[in-house]
Amino acid sequence: MHPSRHAETHPNKLAYVMAATGEGVTYADLDARSNQVAQMLRGLGLKTGDCIALFMENVREYFELAWGAQRSGLYFACISSKLTAEEVAYILRDSGAQVLFASASLGHTAAAALALAPGVTGYAIGGAIPGCADFAAALAAAPAKPVADETSGADMLYSSGTTGRPKGVKIPLSGAPIDAPNPLVTIVSAFYGVSAESIYLSPAPLYHAAPLRWCMSLHKLGGTTIIMDKFDPEAYLELVERHGVTASQVVPTMFVRLLKLPEAVRARYDVSSLKSVIHAAAPCPIPIKQQMIEWWGPKIFEYYAGTEGNGFCTITSQEWLAHKGSVGKSILGVLKICNDDGVEVPAGQSGTVFFADGPKFEYHNDPTRTADSRHPKQAEWSTLGDVGYVDHDGYLYLTDRKAFMIISGGVNIYPQEVENLLVTHPRVADAAVFGIPNEDFGEEVKAAIQPLHWADAGPELEAELLAFCREHLSTIKCPRSIDFLEELPRHPTGKLYKRLLRDKYWTGRDSTIV
Repeated sequence: MHPSRHAETHPNKLAYVMAATGEGVTYADLDARSNQVAQMLRGLGLKTGDCIALFMENVREYFELAWGAQRSGLYFACISSKLTAEEVAYILRDSGAQVLFASASLGHTAAAALALAPGVTGYAIGGAIPGCADFAAALAAAPAKPVADETSGADMLYSSGTTGRPKGVKIPLSGAPIDAPNPLVTIVSAFYGVSAESIYLSPAPLYHAAPLRWCMSLHKLGGTTIIMDKFDPEAYLELVERHGVTASQVVPTMFVRLLKLPEAVRARYDVSSLKSVIHAAAPCPIPIKQQMIEWWGPKIFEYYAGTEGNGFCTITSQEWLAHKGSVGKSILGVLKICNDDGVEVPAGQSGTVFFADGPKFEYHNDPTRTADSRHPKQAEWSTLGDVGYVDHDGYLYLTDRKAFMIISGGVNIYPQEVENLLVTHPRVADAAVFGIPNEDFGEEVKAAIQPLHWADAGPELEAELLAFCREHLSTIKCPRSIDFLEELPRHPTGKLYKRLLRDKYWTGRDSTIV
């Protein structure tokens, strides 16, 4: 259950392939390089429980560093490559990272962040960064043998910051041997059939929880991962055919982009090797998922979980077809749906989604946010801040994140429902819905649309989309107006920075509650 073990039994097997270049890294290579990383970190004085930070795109060195930290008992904070210097510096300071490893392509931001985080040592990868040492040279000087005190480290990941400052999720170190199994490896194997024979395609940034953890789970199992530098729908299909991909994980926006390829392009590639395609991160519109199952067959699995790791729901295609819109039943933690007073509500009634008896977590250096994630009376129950309900069969349905709920004229409106409709329109590539001030009703519904073709943007398309909403939704839920943008501010993992769209309408107000 560790790359080092597979290096002993299958040294020449590919642990991962960088899709853009075709460069492959064997288990023997990964073992040697991660040992060198561990030795290098010990040489810098880092000990069990200390932290390093990775600020890189999807590059070969990502896994060398992650596994080097994992086998030397360190936390490794993976930072989004889209952040500003100030945001990167905040994470460096908040996490207590002592060393930053950064891609040269992000050098300007990395150098500025280091200037704002005194005491952090910088290493540059793939070129020079002012004030940073050369990672390749430092690695070459380190021996390729295990450190004497190997013990399991862990990732320390930060939320995308869609509702404010990123929150660092810190899970206590287990103190277990480096090859000890963990719950995700068990889930990946038992529920999705992933094994040493699997070829797994990862199309998302490795600094995000799911791509990082699932790829590392594949490495624990001894499979091969194909790493895209960024998602492109046709390139994705081509890679499935070329490598005989058997498993992959995507987000719903990727499904949308795949479905909007011309039919001739979709038919050009053989995707029959796929056995399990897993999606998460956001609720998937029912028509989109229906079309994907019709195209690829009942190979599509969905799960609901978070970086916090406090619970896990999952659902198969067959179950979903009988419970359309559900994100599944819980297999880790017990679902509890509660109203604003913390009282459990009956099946079918919406409320805050809590997991009871799930794994523990805390938001690093933020006891207030940690407390806010707990049930007001049951301290062992925790929430990701989502709103939803459970049906009589025990299946969970999400309606929205509580922070983005719109209250108009005393009526609660969940933007996800409107977004799920808009994205099915043939002239829409992406959609976001949020509340803006309205003097009579408190808030009114606003939509931001990324047209499939920018030339369509304008009053005619706005009228068409507003009529489309009114045809399918009650008037109170429909947007009153639409903004058109060439691209929505969406995280590469699929999560939308909705506050960037919403905040400009609330500028100058002391409160966003009216």
